Amino acid sequence: MNQRKVISLETIRVACKNCTLSSLCLPMGLVPEDVERLDDIVKRARPLHRGDFLFREGDRFRSLYVVKTGSVKTFAPSPEGGEQVLGFHLPGEIIGMDAIDKDAHACSAKVLETSAICEIPFSRLEELTCTIPSLQHQMYRLLSKEIGQDTDMLLLLGKKNAEERLAAFLLSLSQRLHKRGLSPSDFYLSMSRHEIGNYLGLAVETVSRLFTRFQEDGLMRVDRKHIQLLDLSALEALVVGSGQGRRQQQQQT
Repeated sequence: MNQRKVISLETIRVACKNCTLSSLCLPMGLVPEDVERLDDIVKRARPLHRGDFLFREGDRFRSLYVVKTGSVKTFAPSPEGGEQVLGFHLPGEIIGMDAIDKDAHACSAKVLETSAICEIPFSRLEELTCTIPSLQHQMYRLLSKEIGQDTDMLLLLGKKNAEERLAAFLLSLSQRLHKRGLSPSDFYLSMSRHEIGNYLGLAVETVSRLFTRFQEDGLMRVDRKHIQLLDLSALEALVVGSGQGRRQQQQQT
């Protein structure tokens, strides 16, 4: 199947009020006049392509970025000289909030596939939040969500074995895609097996072996980057059930 994505400039220029992602990006109850004020400060550039950077580690913090279409990965240098993948960002998700504190980006953001990105100058956004209370509340909500995601990732890496980590990762993608009105069970991975392993703290050989095992067990069908999740409930049981089993064993010893 052809994975090439064509993004027109007209698609990028769609105003916030007409964007299918507005329910994810915008606070509930924002009146049309305030939506237009927010829309006025959003910058929509030409499509970006795989390998393009939104920002690099050390760049001065100027804007937040919202993925409109496509996907982006964030990463930081690892002690070994390579990179540590910090996250994969899908349509409707905001990138760059971690740079607010030090006024500089502590990581880099690179486009994984042809993507459209909305850029929101932070100084102008701050001005708007002073006059639009619901927008200020949205900022708090997004900051809280980012903290929660960091906590979930620490639990994932610290408490789960390899197959649980991969199952949790696939379920997370499924749920996030479903929120965007996309198929939760049939999608393409924009990231490589190596990038997935880097993110989950697993060797690329382990990731490839687990993909094969999940397919043999009837949990999914894999054709290179094309993924079909065949048994979501079994994946959920793999993540939740095994964790419960370990707790029961600990209580018995």
